[in-house]
Amino acid sequence: MTSHSKPAVRTDSVRKIFKSGDQTVAAVDGVTLEIHRGEFAAIAGPSGSGKTTLLNLIGALDEPDEGKVWIDDTEITTLSRGQRADLRKDKIGFIFQSYNLIEVLSALENAEFVLLLQGVPPSERRRRVTEMFKKIGLEGLENRRPHQLSGGQQQRVAIARAIVASPSLVLADEPTANLDSATGAALLDVMQELNQEIGTTFVFSTHDPRVMDRASRLIRLVDGKIEDDH
Repeated sequence: MTSHSKPAVRTDSVRKIFKSGDQTVAAVDGVTLEIHRGEFAAIAGPSGSGKTTLLNLIGALDEPDEGKVWIDDTEITTLSRGQRADLRKDKIGFIFQSYNLIEVLSALENAEFVLLLQGVPPSERRRRVTEMFKKIGLEGLENRRPHQLSGGQQQRVAIARAIVASPSLVLADEPTANLDSATGAALLDVMQELNQEIGTTFVFSTHDPRVMDRASRLIRLVDGKIEDDH
């Protein structure tokens, strides 16, 4: 982490409140945070600590009830829904615990989906995805549908989709939760390599010790508040 670099992510006193009957719960409760470019950071905490909610606020998938969020120099809390969608398309890669692959598309078509939205020409899309598949061990699986792939292979497709468009920020929500230890370690190797080679900023939500051990920075959340950050 280079403290003098411009933050990739900044939050200021962010709160997100959920109502359940008469109860109101602050899932994220006044979080102020800076994540700098090139960090490999993990937001850790028990189930219900607010880590996924915080990731969704950072990724413009959800809006805070209070506070502000910036991606690079853009304050995303002031953007319209369409502008937030454009920001996600152009600047943020997402890796979800449930993979979120489109069943009717091949592995290659799933991975090139963001490039398609960005208007990248077909030959260039294919070149970039093929190169990425070689790098992360998916060569030869381009034409398989998600149901023909193992969990680890599906997660690799999800990683390829998240990073093939060279986003400045990748948000990964419990990316190793459904994987055995060998597959999880291999995927963390891939992400760490991309972080070191290309300088992509990674932010994970996790309660997996394997991810915490690899993180260059560990932010611990308890009851929606930062308890520890080192």
